[in-house]
Parts: sequence; C-alpha cells; structure tokens
Amino acid sequence: MQFDDDAGLDTSEVQDARGSRIPGGRATVGGGVVGLVALLLGLFFGLGPEELGLSSGGPATAPTSSTAAQVERDCRTGRDANTREDCRIVAVVNSVQDYWEQEFRQRGAAYTPSRTVLFSDRINTACGAASSAVGPFYCPGDRQVYLDLGFFDELRTKFGSSGGPFAQAYVVAHEYGHHVQDLMGTLRRAQDGRTGANSNAVRVELQADCYAGIWAHHATTTPDASTGRPLITSLTTADVRDGLDAAAAVGDDRIQEKFQGRVTPESWTHGSAAQRQQWFTTGYRDGDLASCDTFR
Repeated sequence: MQFDDDAGLDTSEVQDARGSRIPGGRATVGGGVVGLVALLLGLFFGLGPEELGLSSGGPATAPTSSTAAQVERDCRTGRDANTREDCRIVAVVNSVQDYWEQEFRQRGAAYTPSRTVLFSDRINTACGAASSAVGPFYCPGDRQVYLDLGFFDELRTKFGSSGGPFAQAYVVAHEYGHHVQDLMGTLRRAQDGRTGANSNAVRVELQADCYAGIWAHHATTTPDASTGRPLITSLTTADVRDGLDAAAAVGDDRIQEKFQGRVTPESWTHGSAAQRQQWFTTGYRDGDLASCDTFR
C-alpha cells in the first residue's frame, strides 16, 4: 500500500493523546486475566468499555492534551505516511473518510466525520475508562475511534496475523464501518445483549468488515481533498491478502481455540475467521453497500 507522496494529510482527524494522563476515576481494565477477558470480549466489538461492563464507574472525561503531539508535528504529507506508522494511520483515516463523505453525498445524505484518538495504556472516553487491553474500539457516546498502536504488534505476535500496512488499514476501516453504522442507526442492533453465531452482534461486526472491504475497493479511485488525486496510489494483491489474514486472525473461532482450547459458537460476538474473510471479500469485490446486508 502506497500513498501519494505530495498529498497533504489532515491531522485534525486524528488526536494524538499518547503520553496523556487520565484525570478522574481509575480504569478497572488491566493486564493479566482481566485484560485478556476484556480483549476477548471487546476486540473489534465497536462499542466502548461501558457497554462491555469495563468502565471505572466514575464520570467519563476527555483525553488530556498530549505531551507528544507527534502526529500534528510530523505527519504532513503522504511521504510521511509511507515511512511512519502513526502517519500511515492518519492517511488511512483521511482516505476512509474521504470515501464515506463521497458515498453519503451521492446518496443525498451528510456524513459526520469521526476522529481517531491515538492513546497509550489507558484512556477515558464518553463510553467509560479503558485500557489498551480492550483493543481498538468505536465509542458511540462521542463518535470517536480509539486505538493504541501497540495493538498492531499484538495482532501479529499474539494472534498470528502476517501484519503489514494494510492489516492496520483493515482495522481502522473496520472501526469506521461502525461509525457508518452509528450514523445509519444500525449499530444499536448489536446492543441487545445476545451472543451466538446468528446474533445481531455478529451481524454488525461482519457488516463492518464488509464496509471495510467497500472502502478498499474504492481506495485507489477516491479523490483526496488536498490534491484531487487518490491519496492511496497502490493497493496490491499481497496487501489485500494481509487484510484477509488479519480478519481471520480475530475470528471468534480462532481466538477461542487459541485462548480457551475449544470453540463455543453460542458465545460468539464477531463471527468466525471464514465469515470475516467472506464479508470483507464481498465488500472488496462489489464495492456496494447493497451487498453488505448481513441481516438477511
């Protein structure tokens, strides 16, 4: 995956809260067994920690000003995105939102942008306090995506993904799929408390995978606001393969087999590895929202 070296990056879509301290209550999500349980429950769930029962119980507060602020300082162009991981996330966020803004406009609707907040260790959100253990998530309460970049190392080392830039892009695009669902009123269908292979929770997750595939289908043709040219200039078969490998690595069956030694479909919240790959592939192949009706 390559970005246009001369394209300008819009860092206003990403807040760098790495190194910030959380004011207020103590986050109850930690490492060890609690962190693992949180990860199994929350990975790519699309809901904030409060909905998962992992909040501190105190009032949620916004992230403090970052002492790092590396994104705003260092991520200026597509060239930076081709050389730095945090800048690559900025570029992917820009590309994903360029696409959805265009798609909503063509449908006569208005797209409301969502920020991605980069954090380290712990963060407070409108959905409650969380640690990195919950993995990337989307908070409906403040309509923001939260991401600790350290997760990408865990995706490769703990979950066996091949990794690579497009595996990271898939994760980001999946979370923005939840934002699209939130804007369309679909996300709340996952909040009925049910689990299982045919639950709404699984259907919402698979649809977000499909939406990620739709973005990938259009990524190299969606014009960037700063240049009028696509921000992403190249997306190869190997890139897509890395995305599919990441999707499979976080399938419920793979995670359950790895961490509990058995597969229990009645507790699924995300879908199997095969299902996640199938729905990403559907979106990538068709590039059409109509193909992503996982509730049929």
